[in-house]
Amino acid sequence: MLLRFDRALLNANRWSVIAILGAMAAMVFVNVALRFTTDRSLLWVEETSRYLMIWLTFLGSGLVLRYGGHVGIDTLQEALPRHAAAIRAIIFVILLGFFALMVWVGLRYAAFAWNQTTPVLQIPIGAVYLAMPVGFALMIAHLLLMAGPYLKRRSFLADGEFGA
Repeated sequence: MLLRFDRALLNANRWSVIAILGAMAAMVFVNVALRFTTDRSLLWVEETSRYLMIWLTFLGSGLVLRYGGHVGIDTLQEALPRHAAAIRAIIFVILLGFFALMVWVGLRYAAFAWNQTTPVLQIPIGAVYLAMPVGFALMIAHLLLMAGPYLKRRSFLADGEFGA
């Protein structure tokens, strides 16, 4: 059941990132084409693509973590190979604590800014800020799901589409 949840989370996360990136690319392309052909552009495209980029960054960070794509310094683990598992366990706990803190901070920011609206779309700024706690909550889920292989062997997911 956990394996099924893991695959569903990976697929949902991956397809949400793909959909957001595709939507951004289409909107910006249409807006540039309109600007060059008619000297007019859609005002909402710039704002929407900016906010989608924020969501894309936070939603994609869990996938990047899962595949080992974030910048990491493993000099200490290589220098102390007998203690590498303990070092990874400490890193795991620090990451988990930091991600949980960022979920809490992100929720506070979103709640604080919920009454402010964006200039063009008139949506709550808090909806944009929700990307932070949602993204870090996804990072917690990905971190917990990758804990076993990471702590034992420092292994990450790998496939033909994406690798560190």
